Formats: sequence, C-alpha cells, structure tokens
Amino acid sequence: MRRSPEAVEKKPLARRSDFFIFAGEPSGDERGAEIIKELLFCNPHLRVSGVGGPKMRRLKMECVLPMEAFSVMGFVDVFLSLPRLIFNFFFVKRSILKKNPATVLLIDYPGLNLRLARSLRRSRFQGKICHYVCPSVWAWGKGRIPLMAKNLDLLLTILPFEELLFAKTSLPVRYVGHPLVSKIPDRIKANEDKRLLGIFPGSRKKEIDRNLKKQLMAAKRLLTLDPHLQVALSVASERFLPNMQKSCQEIGIEPRFVPELQTYDLMDSCHLALATSGTVTLELALHGVPTVVTYGLSLLDLFIAKKLFRISLPFYCLVNILAEKEIFPELIGPYFTVAVLFEKAASLLKRSAERALCLKECLRMRELLTDKDAGKEACSALLNLTKKTEK
Repeated sequence: MRRSPEAVEKKPLARRSDFFIFAGEPSGDERGAEIIKELLFCNPHLRVSGVGGPKMRRLKMECVLPMEAFSVMGFVDVFLSLPRLIFNFFFVKRSILKKNPATVLLIDYPGLNLRLARSLRRSRFQGKICHYVCPSVWAWGKGRIPLMAKNLDLLLTILPFEELLFAKTSLPVRYVGHPLVSKIPDRIKANEDKRLLGIFPGSRKKEIDRNLKKQLMAAKRLLTLDPHLQVALSVASERFLPNMQKSCQEIGIEPRFVPELQTYDLMDSCHLALATSGTVTLELALHGVPTVVTYGLSLLDLFIAKKLFRISLPFYCLVNILAEKEIFPELIGPYFTVAVLFEKAASLLKRSAERALCLKECLRMRELLTDKDAGKEACSALLNLTKKTEK
C-alpha cells in the first residue's frame, strides 16, 4: 500500500541534502532504482547523483559514470581492465569529494565498494557512508568486519542473521528485508497436477558450462519415470542460447527454452526444478517449487575454496542457510553427479514425504525473511542517517 505524500515531510533538507549512490552490477542497479524512487517520493527536492545502470539512469539522477564502466568478467578480463578500473575508481572518488554529499550509498559490489569507503575516509570525507547488501562475511573474509565497522556509518542487510555478525562492533546494522519478498507475490498454491520440470543452469557462462549437461542428463532420466513430464530450460541471456541448444542436441533432449523475462512465469508453472546455486534458489522457494541445487566445481576451485579461503559451511544453498537445515538437497563439487542428482530429483518428483516437507518449508521461507519492504525500509534508514549528518 502506497504512503500518502502528506505522511512524509516535503520540506527540503538542509544544504547537504544530496545522495551519491554507487551500483556496479545489474542487481545493484535494481536496488538503487528502488531506493531513488522512494527517496524522491519522500522528498522531491533531493539531489541524487551517482554511478548506475539503465534503471537508475531513467530516474532523476545525475549519472557521473555508467555502471557498465565497471563491468568485467573473469580473472583475465579483470587483469586486462585494471588501468581502466583504477582510473574509473579515482574518477568516482574525486566526484564524491567534489560534490560532498551528505550520504554516500554503496550497493553490494564489495570488492570495489569497501575499498572506496576506506579511500574516502583516508581523504577525510566527512559525510555518512552506508553499505547496502552485506558481503558474505559469514562464509569467508571475516577480516572485513572490523574494516567495515571503521569506515562505514551504517550497514543495511537483506538477510536476517547478518546483524548478529556485527554485534561486537560499533557499526549500526539494520535488517531492511529481502527485496524478493515484495517482488514475488505470496501466491503459492499446492498444484500437484503441474508436470513441468524447470532447469535453471545459471546466469554466467562458467556456471552453465559446469552444470547444464549433468542437469540435462538427469532430466532425460526423469522423463523415463513420468511420460507426461515436460522440460523447460531457463535462458538468462540470448548469448548463451546457441551453446545451450548444442548441449541439448548432444544429450538428446528437447526442452522448451524460456527467456529471462519469463522466468517467474516459468517458476509459477514448475512442479520441480534443477537449479545452479545462487539467488534463483530463493526465488524458487518463494514460488513454492521443490528444487535440487547443484554447483559444479573443478578440483582446483574446491581446493582454493577450502584451503585458501577456508570456506567451510554446513550449507551452501541460501535457502538452507536461512532455514539452518536442508530444505533443498544440494550437490556441490564432487558430490554433484548425474546419478545422485537423478536420485534426489526423483524423490521430489513423486508425491513423497520428502516433497510434502519441502513444500511446507518453502511456505515458511517468507516468514523467516519477514514482510518488510526493502526499498521503503532502506529509504527510511538513509533519510534518518542524513538527518544526523545535518545536526
């Protein structure tokens, strides 16, 4: 329900009433656009500048640099792009120092944003610095916690358990809710007549390369259990389609290809899903779709993760991490085989106790995340932080 304009103060804030918002990737662009809309609804006089993608640039924001200026993929690309990235980093820093905004909002993208916060403090920036979307310090990089506490004035989180990680620091932390809760309507319906298997292989080339073929082979075996079962394959980007079609031909399966814009329609229709680990698993849970989660890793990646980064978690799927127990079976690294994937999926395909329990826990996921509207909550926190700057 939309708030009435009369319910919020329309008076322009003091001289330093502007915000600088940095979003370096598409998900950050989406979060940034939500916040800009809320900020301008609360106070149309606010001046907003920053770095953003197409969604932020459509709004009333002065864009000092497009988000795409920071787009890189893979170690080689990062290495070759270092001169450009370094130049852009200091260009953004100089822009912030020149504009001297009351509040800087850094959205996700911790590899760059936490460095930017530290660099601004070293240059004696006096405004407030807020980070939105906590880095995965609960998985690795716990050494970032004291650095964040030193350089940030506020941390806005989208996972409820993240507040506790900073309990021993002086950094104010506020859980604003998860953006997917308001994005995905609460419309889960038990419909056991749906006979559609959805495959969600990932949104990056490496993810698709390491997961899709095994997912397709397991799907082909599942078709032998249920002749009425249909298969649909989610396509995150058109550039992946040719290789995905080639993989399907090699495996001998003919799924329906579903473009990214129809992802939620596909989820609404699914009886079961095979999905590469990522945010998509939470989306599937909120849609009430029992899912088997996979994440293909090379032995080298597994060694680096466990030995160098010392990542050792009871669960790696976000849904299971939130629930603190296994809701979706997850097959990671060497445990991800076609035989095990088929076995786990077959159990959830039929009307089994495992499937019934999985559906029940999917319903509980929304309760765990609460019904907070992340955009509105983040906006409120930012306006309060800015008022403190002006006192």
